[in-house]
Amino acid sequence: MVETANCWDDDTEYDYGSIVLQLQHYLKLQTIPVGMKRFRTLEDAEQVPKLRRPEPGVKLATDQIVGQSRWLGYTIGITMENLVGSQCGAVVGLHPRDEDFLSGDKFKGVWYGTLEDSKAHQHAMECAPYGEYEAIVVSPLAAGRIGNPDICLIYATPGQMITLINGLQYKHYEPIQMTIVGESACADSWGRALQDGKPAVSIPCYAERKFGGVQDNEMLIAFAPSYLRQIVEGLAALSKAGLRYPIPNIGLDVSPLASLAKSYG
Repeated sequence: MVETANCWDDDTEYDYGSIVLQLQHYLKLQTIPVGMKRFRTLEDAEQVPKLRRPEPGVKLATDQIVGQSRWLGYTIGITMENLVGSQCGAVVGLHPRDEDFLSGDKFKGVWYGTLEDSKAHQHAMECAPYGEYEAIVVSPLAAGRIGNPDICLIYATPGQMITLINGLQYKHYEPIQMTIVGESACADSWGRALQDGKPAVSIPCYAERKFGGVQDNEMLIAFAPSYLRQIVEGLAALSKAGLRYPIPNIGLDVSPLASLAKSYG
């Protein structure tokens, strides 16, 4: 049996099916909201119902694992042995940020012009703590197979993303701090969110788009499931005020006063 609580010791019983339906209703999302959960051992991860595992010897990018879940609905589990290298493993806490990782050697002359630039990028990446977990499972939120995930991942267009953030900020307002590390942008999303659970927004990078199926118009937000109710309640309140997605464009040469009056009175 999969433990309900996640790494934040959150054992709240969320109705993920209903929450996902509401997210789809208010945001018209194009792909499946998914959850990512770390397990201390592979044996623990293998208790997850309908778990898929990569074929022996097959090496994948973490982007592909997430992509398979959000596009195809798979529940898929991995260890470091299933990943192509330290760049993928370190972000999610399956590989240490060791000397080789921090050196920047692999990125010199590819993404960065000097070894100093490449090394600075590696040091700037936000990564989950290493050493406590052996396996990770990614699964559609609505499936409810992994209990409470450590983080939820939602891919959205910029218009959908700002609407989601507006819902998140409707109560308990906090500004959302967005970082852009460049390549390896998963560090800006799930790497950051796995550190403290707080919402982390990113512009997915080249690798996420080439290997993970991220579309040209997509952004990503990652956060602990404790924010889900706050988001859907905020979206409902905004909808009541007439602030909905898709956002209609009234035109460049039309006075906005009538539109403003509908929301502000």
